[in-house]
Amino acid sequence: MNDDEKTKLMLPRPVRESISEMTEIVLPNDANPLNALLGGRLMHWIDLAGAMAAHRHSRAYVVTASIDHMDFLVPVRVGDFVILRSSVNRAFHTSMEVGVKAWVEYYRTEENRHISSAYLTFVAVDADGNHVAVPPVVPETEDEKRRYEDAAHRREMRRKESARRNEGRS
Repeated sequence: MNDDEKTKLMLPRPVRESISEMTEIVLPNDANPLNALLGGRLMHWIDLAGAMAAHRHSRAYVVTASIDHMDFLVPVRVGDFVILRSSVNRAFHTSMEVGVKAWVEYYRTEENRHISSAYLTFVAVDADGNHVAVPPVVPETEDEKRRYEDAAHRREMRRKESARRNEGRS
């Protein structure tokens, strides 16, 4: 890759370029004995949706570094559709915070309900696993600007929590 191509890869990108959406149908293998979606399966789908947004933004391989708190708000049953939307909220040097929101679509009644949201941190890496720089994010809408600012606060809280955990280990 020449220097011009490297420079182009680091140009700031709007949030809209990272937006990803995926839809899954809940099958029996995704469910517990009560025919409700397994929480771990939803977490897996959230991780995949987040990785797509991070990959689109960074144009690099990405690995999951962390996932923040998750709540499971409403049950999802076999046969329901799960819709996941993700976008990069903010990029730091080699990491990105991605927000993912999941809804259940009851396609027979055309009703959608929010089931979970999460913030994930992804790190961009090369083929050897070395961290690589990512381009800045350009928030355009008021909502994107709010999420961009909030991401800096959440990052600081994550760093404090990590330092506190590390103190407890020594």
